[in-house]
Amino acid sequence: MTNTIQKIVPHLWYDREAKEAAEFYASIFPDSKITNVTTIHGTPSGDSDIVSFELWGEKFMAISAGPYFKINPSVSFMVNFDPSRVKDASEKLNEVWNKLSEGGTALMPLGQYPFSERYGWIQDKYGLSWQLILTNPEGEERPAILPSLLFVGDKCGKAEKSINFYLSVFKNAKQGLIARYPKGMDPDKEGTIMFADFCLDNQWFTAMDSAHGHKFSFNEAISFMVYCDTQEEIDHYWEKLSAVPEAEQCGWLKDQFGLSWQIVPSEMDKMMSKGTPEQLERVTKAFLKMKKFNLAELHQAYKGS
Repeated sequence: MTNTIQKIVPHLWYDREAKEAAEFYASIFPDSKITNVTTIHGTPSGDSDIVSFELWGEKFMAISAGPYFKINPSVSFMVNFDPSRVKDASEKLNEVWNKLSEGGTALMPLGQYPFSERYGWIQDKYGLSWQLILTNPEGEERPAILPSLLFVGDKCGKAEKSINFYLSVFKNAKQGLIARYPKGMDPDKEGTIMFADFCLDNQWFTAMDSAHGHKFSFNEAISFMVYCDTQEEIDHYWEKLSAVPEAEQCGWLKDQFGLSWQIVPSEMDKMMSKGTPEQLERVTKAFLKMKKFNLAELHQAYKGS
């Protein structure tokens, strides 16, 4: 199921393996392909490959930009194998699990759990984590792959607050399921979020709190690109989401929960993939100087006026 226009796109940061990782994922999931690879020059990390790809109809982006940030399980991807939509869903899940396991580490072994007869959480050889689950969702259909946010450490207990905040910021937003920890699930506090899902601008996410002693938290290695058609839209998201002034650069910002977003013009992809080397160089030069993107200045750089 491909969204007509996917306005929020997960963005993965690798040292040098963006293309290799994207090819690996595209070979594992159905309905997947690499759609574009562009190399930009003269960034603080030198030459960087930008890779656009689709997994099971969902758009992703990856960049090779040096060893500055390392992907961790605070953001993972939930993969729904729905027997009512996927033929031989259970076998398909096992097959994907086995491929992702090559050189990877199981965070929760594949097996039966109270919430699903087949579930497992795996960190693959590139550090990205996947939660594979056999589901048969009641009511509204969920996409095959959706980002999952894990609130740990000093962010634990803030999942519900974050969901309500995001619902207030994004268009076409709605709350989905919500399940809370019952009493006696220590260290998890009663009433905090065991599992919830929500939809922002037609993109589903899941979120959960975990009070266990995790050694990771949100960082720039996984961010979410929000495509904007107008400067007003860019201004709106920037103003609402940005909470850490020193994290603002080249369209990137960090919100009050530590999650990174990139607020980008919808045309940026077209400029980067269709532009001549000269146009690409001018646009790159222009955006490297910006914090919040200025659409008019990017247009000027592209046209060379």
